[in-house]
Amino acid sequence: MHGDPIGYFLTWVTYGTWLPGDERGWVEHHRGWQLPDPVRELEAKARMTEDACILTPEQRLAVEAQIAETCEFRRWNLHAVNCRSNHAHAVVTADVANPKKIRIDLKAWATRVLKNKFDENRENWWAERGSIRFLNTVEELFRCITYVCDGQDGDR
Repeated sequence: MHGDPIGYFLTWVTYGTWLPGDERGWVEHHRGWQLPDPVRELEAKARMTEDACILTPEQRLAVEAQIAETCEFRRWNLHAVNCRSNHAHAVVTADVANPKKIRIDLKAWATRVLKNKFDENRENWWAERGSIRFLNTVEELFRCITYVCDGQDGDR
């Protein structure tokens, strides 16, 4: 049980950039963190239907703007957003029964803007699922906001 979280730290990766078996380790749905498995990674690459998705700076800005718009429309409080070339982070406070709805909506609307503005033929912009961390204290919330705003490496 997570109690009454005051926010959620959401992360999801772009399609094909962190596959099952990845050398950095990986998360298996309902089974948690897994060690690298080169054979499994090769099998996952072979099943890909499109090239891995690496977002351009323009695409990243469009994703961030759409996340902000979606949060405003849903009346969710967006504390921080940062879209990188191969993943996105958002820190959100929302009164929802299931926080998966937040991630699903943000990914869906980000996909829509990417398809409409950049490539209507691409089907897979994001990997399935993603991470949702429950933020239960003001300290946790501020730590995540700081990480999303200031803890990402490299230039935009």
